[in-house]
Amino acid sequence: MTSNKKNRLWIWIAGIFGSLILILGFAAIFINSKWKPLLTEKIKQGVYNGSQHLYNIDFKDLNINVLTGSIALHNVTLIPDHKVFDSLKVKHLAPAHLFKINLKKLQVSHVGLFNAYFKKQVEVGEIRLDKPSINMTLNKVYKEVDTIKPEKTLYQQISQTFKLIHVKTIKVVDADFDYIKASEPKKAKNTLKHVDITIKDFLLDSLSNKDTTRFYYTKDVSFQVAGYKSQTKDKMYNMKIDTIRGASTTKNITLKGLKLTPKYPELTFARKYKTQKDRYNLDFKQIEFIGVDFILLNTDQKLKAKSLIVGPAKVEVFMSRESLPSLNLDKGKNFPHQALKRLDFPITIDVVKLKKVEVKYSEYNPASKKIGSVTFNAITGNILNVTNDSLALIKNNHALADFNTKLMGKSRLNLNIDFNLTDKNAAFTYGGSMNNFNMQLLNPLSKALGLVEIETGNIEHIDFKAVGNLRSASGNLHMQYHNLKVKLLSDNINGKGTKEKGFLSFLANTILVKNENPEKGEAQRTATMSNERINSASFFNLMWKTVFVGIKDIVGVGIIPEKNPVEQQKKVIKKIKDQKIEENKKL
Repeated sequence: MTSNKKNRLWIWIAGIFGSLILILGFAAIFINSKWKPLLTEKIKQGVYNGSQHLYNIDFKDLNINVLTGSIALHNVTLIPDHKVFDSLKVKHLAPAHLFKINLKKLQVSHVGLFNAYFKKQVEVGEIRLDKPSINMTLNKVYKEVDTIKPEKTLYQQISQTFKLIHVKTIKVVDADFDYIKASEPKKAKNTLKHVDITIKDFLLDSLSNKDTTRFYYTKDVSFQVAGYKSQTKDKMYNMKIDTIRGASTTKNITLKGLKLTPKYPELTFARKYKTQKDRYNLDFKQIEFIGVDFILLNTDQKLKAKSLIVGPAKVEVFMSRESLPSLNLDKGKNFPHQALKRLDFPITIDVVKLKKVEVKYSEYNPASKKIGSVTFNAITGNILNVTNDSLALIKNNHALADFNTKLMGKSRLNLNIDFNLTDKNAAFTYGGSMNNFNMQLLNPLSKALGLVEIETGNIEHIDFKAVGNLRSASGNLHMQYHNLKVKLLSDNINGKGTKEKGFLSFLANTILVKNENPEKGEAQRTATMSNERINSASFFNLMWKTVFVGIKDIVGVGIIPEKNPVEQQKKVIKKIKDQKIEENKKL
């Protein structure tokens, strides 16, 4: 074949392809101009009818690309009709949640337009919503199951328009999400930013609602919140969560990097308040809910999970005795099982597991001008049957906790607690045991708070059992120890430091303090312990102070501070004020 003939052949082929492209281009323009108003009307009508006239969708522009099978909606709004909602509410047909959505662009890709038009089968590759603003309101609605007619399925509602809708992937990218509880007086609002949601394999046909492998017609719904930051209402703490992830297939929700960080150092924080206020510093590396019932969570707002795993984590609590307790605050309402009752939604968790949790409790004593601390390291253990659900409580109204920890990072302490979840007085029982503990390790606590220094002393074994409630606790304690010697210290109100009370220390060691148990030739001493809780005392304060009463009974009097800490505190604060007045007079 000559070169001229070859050139003519390529020109002929190029002409055919060029003509085809022009024909397809003109056809696309024609179809776009014809389908654009038709599809616009179909979308608006489909949303309106499919939602029982509850929602209206609007958008400023719609673009169709027949060649790529893509549709783009710009400046989209989905708005509920509150009059329709009210009428549905009267008929007991209203949904619990109302949505209001705004987004700049909704992109639908790889759509089989011809199948959708001629076969009424919608096949979509991906639907993508970029940076939407989603407002979700929870309303109290009632449905009288015995009197209403069976509701139409979602497929029955769209079957006159389409026989099948299948979407491979739906993505919501970087959404701002507002969750509002309309039933509460102030309409409590929770906001999440940077939310990503991925829905896989959405199928709506005549059989998909009966497919037990699907979660609301999908094979999987997953979500992620990244970089959540906020501050508390009182502006005293910063809160941060690195990521929150969840998925319907795994039935898990995982929080990583949860931190609650106070904005001020310990004493500066305390002095921002006129009365005593606990200061918290929380750092949870991971919190994981396993086996979550997502359908129950969505339909009934009930959290049900097989387990909750907490840890590794660090918890620091600080409180200053520089100020007097608030007369209006009773920390009894924060007992663990009381706080569980106050949650405004039902919760049932089969087991809560603690893994490598570190707890540090500190107090500032104005008499010594020092901070005393006690630490519980490497806490592990389980809490069974954590629930406030009325039906679950009929079957089992006790939560059982069993923990192991290292007191001051050294000796293993075993602790078990039985919470009565339905008792009006928050009844509970607890017990524990520990072996081989060097009592000098308690000096960071005893010197600052009790003005007592332990020179020597070793606990061979200690065990205790007690019953308690909102107002008191009592029980029995056994403790074997030897070689106990102490120093009594003066206060440091004048700022010159604590000093040993030599003569009183001598009297304490020779007369008051019994340096071992059992003593030679005598039976082992056993203590009966009893303690009344004051309103400013917490649950754990009641527990450990009751144990201290037993230790005091076995060891001897004079080591533990006065029984009424509030009165003692008033005396110390008055002494400090008098000291300052004298100093000002000298100036």
